[in-house]
Amino acid sequence: MGLFDATVRTIPHQKFVGQITTFWIIAVSGFRRYATYRQATVAGTFTNTIFGFLRCYLFLAVAGGAVVGGYTPEQLATFVWVAQGLLAVVLLWGPPELADRIRTGEVVSDLLRPIDPVHSMLAADLGRAWHAVLTRCVPPVLVGMLFFDLYLPVRWHTPPLFAVSVVLAVVITFCCRFLVNCTAYWLLDVRGPISLWTLGSGVVAGLYFPLRFLPEPALLSLWLLTPLPSLFQAPLDVLVERDATPVQFGIVALQGLWAAIMLLLCRVVQRRAERRLVIQGG
Repeated sequence: MGLFDATVRTIPHQKFVGQITTFWIIAVSGFRRYATYRQATVAGTFTNTIFGFLRCYLFLAVAGGAVVGGYTPEQLATFVWVAQGLLAVVLLWGPPELADRIRTGEVVSDLLRPIDPVHSMLAADLGRAWHAVLTRCVPPVLVGMLFFDLYLPVRWHTPPLFAVSVVLAVVITFCCRFLVNCTAYWLLDVRGPISLWTLGSGVVAGLYFPLRFLPEPALLSLWLLTPLPSLFQAPLDVLVERDATPVQFGIVALQGLWAAIMLLLCRVVQRRAERRLVIQGG
């Protein structure tokens, strides 16, 4: 019995280690894939930097050196430049690769693989995000530090908390894009849902302007009823230390809750989509 019990305990452990190893390998492949697009990376970084100057001057001119929405000019400049850096990391508007594979039927090969498609796509997206951190986020922020007075965190827990917040933002954004693409299982033509997502996500996520500029009832409704403020507003508010320490941790905890909900929703939708393919004979 002792040997049998040890074997039973070992098998789940080996399975877990294998899943982690597979997840890591797919994430590395995602990093390497985007590392090959060097010219596109340089062009994207340059564009984000130029728009960083335009947006920063615009917001500082509107603020007029005063505190607006609870942000000092330094915090506002940091909000703008880090948002420009996170644009490619969080990636609100990615190519509809999954929708195209669903439309052509190639998604069947994804479903035959031994790893869950949600997990494999998430791993690849995390690898992409890490590449974007190094190439599309750090350079614009460094440029912003050269030309503007940016706010540097003074609390020791803010940098690691910001890193966790960014990872959760990437996970939630992946789930949103995954669900939008999954509408192709039922619609085939996803131009409508993608257009709606493209037009609305940047505004409600806090990319174009801080959501703290909105009236408090509207702000609370967005925070509690949708995951979108967790994409940009949450990590940026954590970084600039606009709120007290308990509120910072509360923001990240809310992000974690939304990440769990969205991942569960992705699994549910994926299961329903698989049954739909079986019914159709796919």
